[in-house]
Amino acid sequence: MKITKIDLLYSAPVEDGWRPSFCRIYTDNGLYGDGEVALSYGAVRHAAFAEMRDLAPMLIGMNPLEHEVIWEKLYRQSFFGLNAGPVIFGAISAFDMALWDIKGKYYNAPLHELLGGKQRRQVRAYASQLQMGWGVGRHHAGNPEDYAANTQIAMNKGFDAVKINFLTFDEQGQPIKHNNQENLLTTAYLDLAERRLQAVRHVLGSKADLILENHALTGKMAAIRFGQLAKQYVPLYYEEPVKPDPSLLATVHHETGLPIASGERLYSRWDFKRAFDQGAIQVAQPDIGTAGGVTEVKKICDMAATSDIGVQIHITGSNLMTAVSLNLESTLPNFVIHEYNINTAMPKMLALTKYDYEPINGELTVPDRPGIGNELSTVAFRNSQIVTVK
Repeated sequence: MKITKIDLLYSAPVEDGWRPSFCRIYTDNGLYGDGEVALSYGAVRHAAFAEMRDLAPMLIGMNPLEHEVIWEKLYRQSFFGLNAGPVIFGAISAFDMALWDIKGKYYNAPLHELLGGKQRRQVRAYASQLQMGWGVGRHHAGNPEDYAANTQIAMNKGFDAVKINFLTFDEQGQPIKHNNQENLLTTAYLDLAERRLQAVRHVLGSKADLILENHALTGKMAAIRFGQLAKQYVPLYYEEPVKPDPSLLATVHHETGLPIASGERLYSRWDFKRAFDQGAIQVAQPDIGTAGGVTEVKKICDMAATSDIGVQIHITGSNLMTAVSLNLESTLPNFVIHEYNINTAMPKMLALTKYDYEPINGELTVPDRPGIGNELSTVAFRNSQIVTVK
């Protein structure tokens, strides 16, 4: 079996300016597989699609079942793949995901079976990024009542865990200028953050879980002060309190005593090894769409297990990413919880895939379809810029 051509899709903008990039790899026996670069937002969207165009010719004529051979070729023969960042690893991730999709269809087996078998049929999920609001017509949370209301929506939907950034917006829901660190260190702003925490914990009660999110927008001093303040509200873990530098993350962990999570801006087993070796994180969050695909992220998860580090796959893509992440998470002995990102659950994003995996009472069922368990829809092809590589 050989790869004959690859369609590269650059989606039209969806909600909040997100613009996903996808690929579909075709073979000479009629099988195809779909993949995604999880760089739909931020200042890399064009670059992610362009990088797929640069790498795609390297796959033509190769055996799609030899995913390790292809991964090494893309990594080592792209020159800049060695010690690369999100753009190259994102493109590699998309192609790797599509190869596993083909492999599952070839053997008529779901991805979780190819990875050794699922240890759970359903996974617990948390509602992520509630500071952004919920649903069509949503608005940024500003006052404590907004945070409480968004948390109540999650609870009403059956979730027993939420993740919120309490330091993103001012009381009117306008973005804080995080390059001006003193804004986050004033007594007035910390008081607002604590009132938000109190409101959310009141809705959650004593048995539901709260995850703190900082998006690495705080400096070390602000991250420590907020973590010490938030500790009384019993967070499950503290995500990206500072930029993903192992020494900084380790310092915040030691100063606050909180478990630290990071990984969405770590891009390979080598990045994660440095964090593991320094005791910087207690929950690893690799993204299958940026950290090297299924092939690389499975290695990261296994490496985490050797240090007794938990795993929560980071998800900020379409339902294609949801499906592949559920497959992998179901196989992991060190799995913690699944991220249900409300940014990616908007109608236009869901329309990009054939199947929609949604939680019921805060849990998602692991797909059993052959391959990764989802594929691009006709809407995705109709609403995308498409480049075909042969």
